[in-house]
Amino acid sequence: MKFNVRGDNLVVTDAIKDYIETKIGKLDKYFKENSITANILLKIRGNAQIIEVTIPTDNFILRSEEENEDMYAAIDLVLDKLERQIRKNKTKINKRNNSNKFKEFNFDFEIMEEEEEDSKVVKRKHIEMKPMDEEEAILEMELLGHSFFLYKDMYSNDVCVVYKRKDGNYGVISVN
Repeated sequence: MKFNVRGDNLVVTDAIKDYIETKIGKLDKYFKENSITANILLKIRGNAQIIEVTIPTDNFILRSEEENEDMYAAIDLVLDKLERQIRKNKTKINKRNNSNKFKEFNFDFEIMEEEEEDSKVVKRKHIEMKPMDEEEAILEMELLGHSFFLYKDMYSNDVCVVYKRKDGNYGVISVN
């Protein structure tokens, strides 16, 4: 695995870079190809040390972000999260692997800790979207206690999703 480590308004020391390559390098056992590149971004927001890891493959992207007061702890947490993502989706990827689409994965690893469960749809909901603006959609989302809300924009008639970001701000995705 190749590494592209960069810092956003901070200098990445050799010690941190070596630690990242050692820890994230453990994910090599899940990939057959050595041409996989892990893009790692280190940031600081207040007292929080943040690491974002993105591993693009030919057919999908593995991505995780963690923050902690200690960068080394954040690196450990992000590694655990990425391994959980790979293990959780092993069955789904294996089913699709028959078409040789996911040739970059090595499926010879064993899962000891967790049993796999097939996820299923447990609830379906039909909604009627009334036209509203972003502020009204945010208010509705907050009233419902959800982290996202689907609505129809009153100005553009686009279907939009407003969502709460980790930093406490909001994002909007629109589909026209």
